[in-house]
Amino acid sequence: MRTLESREDIELMVNEFYNKVREDTLIGPIFNHIAHVNWETHLPKMYDFWENILFGTGNYKGSPMLPHLRLSMITPMTSVHFDRWKKLFYETIDEHFEGDNAANAKLRAENIAEVMLYKVSVNQLLIHNKTIE
Repeated sequence: MRTLESREDIELMVNEFYNKVREDTLIGPIFNHIAHVNWETHLPKMYDFWENILFGTGNYKGSPMLPHLRLSMITPMTSVHFDRWKKLFYETIDEHFEGDNAANAKLRAENIAEVMLYKVSVNQLLIHNKTIE
C-alpha cells in the first residue's frame, strides 16, 4: 500500500478506477455506449480534476456537472448508478492507497456523487414534467 501524494498516484487511481468502470455491467454501458467517452481525452481531464480536488493545484478547468446533466437527458441515472460509481471508486482506493489523502479522496467522491445525483435527479424530474405538460 502506498499513500496518495503525487500526480503519478492520481494517474494510477484514475486509470484503475476507470478500468473498473469500463468493465462494469451497470455503469460501463453508460460510459461506453451512451456517452461514448473518448478515454484519451477524458482520462487526462480526470487526472487534473482529482489532482486539483486533493492537492489544490488549480490544473482543472471545466464544469463536470454540465456533461452529466446532458447525459441525464438521454438516459436515466439513479442512486443505483451513483452507488456503483462510489463502490468502484472506494474499491480502487482501498486496493492501492492508505492514509489521509486516500480517506479524503473517498469523502470527496461521496460528496461529488451526492451533489451530482441530486442535480441529475432534479434535471430528470424537470424533463419528465415537461413531457407530461
